[in-house]
This record gives sequence, structure tokens and C-alpha cells, in this order.
Amino acid sequence: MEFDRRSLLFGGSQILLAGAAATAAGLQSVSAQEKPDSAEPTKIPTGMSSRFVDVNGIRMHYVAMGSGPVVVLLHGWPETWFAWRGIMPRLARKFTVVAADLRGCGLSERTEAGYDKQTIAGDIRALIAHLGPGPAHVVGHDMGGKAAYVLAHLYPQAVSKLVLVDCLLPGTENLDALRGGAWHYGFHVAPEFPEMLTRGRERDYIRAQIRAWSHDKMAISEDAISEFAYHYARPGGMTAGFNYYRALRQDAKLAETLRGRKLMPLVMTITGRHSAGDKLAESLRDQAADLTSVVAEDSGHFVAEEVPDFFCEKLETFLVG
Repeated sequence: MEFDRRSLLFGGSQILLAGAAATAAGLQSVSAQEKPDSAEPTKIPTGMSSRFVDVNGIRMHYVAMGSGPVVVLLHGWPETWFAWRGIMPRLARKFTVVAADLRGCGLSERTEAGYDKQTIAGDIRALIAHLGPGPAHVVGHDMGGKAAYVLAHLYPQAVSKLVLVDCLLPGTENLDALRGGAWHYGFHVAPEFPEMLTRGRERDYIRAQIRAWSHDKMAISEDAISEFAYHYARPGGMTAGFNYYRALRQDAKLAETLRGRKLMPLVMTITGRHSAGDKLAESLRDQAADLTSVVAEDSGHFVAEEVPDFFCEKLETFLVG
């Protein structure tokens, strides 16, 4: 993959500054050895069940609760299924709620390849078929939103309603930090450098990313950050996370082939005013025949965690209506 050396230097300098600030604040790194290796998630709230299934050539982990129509929740970087734990009990009153660990994340199998969103969409399609019968409502945030978007285009029969949460559509990202793009794109897509510079400081880095992208800086607890960092700090975890970014150029090529197609499911966007704002809905208007757009005025990137009551109210209204 071609890479702009100036972009790497720019991005690298920013992350080193962020890491230095985190250290100065007295943060502690979490390594893979600080918690025992376990086949179970470290924290499963009461009423939820942890399950594994073989789909699309990988072993996938997911957590489920409730009964009724199936709602599949897809997390983004730098999180796992655990990002949804706060809203799952509320949704479970009306739905069977399934929060998956995406390929390479949490307790799902780490693979060397397959982080392009077409492959991830295939993983989710197979999961929905396993959960069957019939289609599922699919809610995707960040990288999970990109995969959900591709899923709805390529396998519309698998998706009843599509909800995209504060993400950018594949191909619309600006990967060039020197020309207005976010610095972390250049850093994450670089081969080997991000792993080298975050090794042993995974929690510092993940915490810095979450705090930077949140409007409510305390919405995601330190315990939750430790949970996410534990999994990413395990062997191959950070590489899997960065591989979602390294696949973005491949995703953009796929997106070109989808141009002009209409999304068949009903579509809703939920974004934070201090993050994606109106951009996501605007980029979907030519593709979604029936589009509902909601912006959370007091939220950043992590809408479901920053304003959970607002998020659940809007999501339930859309899914039930």
C-alpha cells in the first residue's frame, strides 16, 4: 500500500503528544497479562448470555438478551460488544438484542485478512442467518456502521431496517491529514508503526481516542475503557483494529460500484452534533428512498453511550413504527 511519509510523521507526532498527555495525567497502561486469559468476557451483566457461532469461516462471539424481532448491534473502533451494554436491557423489552464482537475484536476470532467491509458484511449476514428466520434490524456505529451500510446494499434481504450511528460512508473519508483529513487515518493505515508506538500503552491510546471524540468526556467510564483495552491489548488485537482502517481504500473501491444503487431497507441516521452532524444524512439522500435523520445536539461520536435515553427513544420509535 502506498503511504505518504509526511502524513505518517504528522500523525505520529500527534499520537506521541496524546500519549505524553495521558501519561502526565497518571493513566495506567493495560497489558494482555494484567487479566487472566479467559474464554468468557470479563463482564457480562445480569440477564445477558455470551455465545459463540462459526460463521463465514470464523468463530464469532456475541451477547444476546430479550425476545421479539432481532436487532443486531455492531460496534466500532476502539470498542467491543460491551459498548452496547447500557442500552441492551431497554431494547430487550421489545426485541431480541444481539451485540456482536466484529471479526478480530473482543472474543471473536482474529484473522490475518478479511477486514474490508464486504467481508465483515458477509460475517454479519451469516450471523443473521444463524439467528433466523427472516431479516434483522441492523444498527451499526463507526466501523460497524460502514459494514452495516455494505450489508444493506449487498444483502438487502437480510436487513429489515438499517440504522447508521455516527459514521462516514465508505469512500467519503478524507484519509489525507495534510489536506483536511483526521490525523488518525494516516497513523492507523501505516504498516507496523501504530502497533510499535502503542505497544504497552494500549489503554492510554484507546482512552485518548475515546475522550477526544466524545462531547461528554465522562460518558464512557474508566472501567469500560479498561474492558476495551484488555481485549485490544491481547495478541493481535491492535492490529485487527488498525486493519479496519487499512481496508478503507479497498472499501472505497467497493463503494464506487454501489454508486447509483438505492438502499432497499428503511434507513435512519443518528449522529452527534459535535461529530458527524448532518454529514451522514446528506451523503445518504440520493441512496435512501425513505430516510429518517436524527442529530443529538449534546453528543459527540459515541451517541449510544453519551445520550443513551435520547438514543433509545429515537431508535425504538424508528424500529417499532
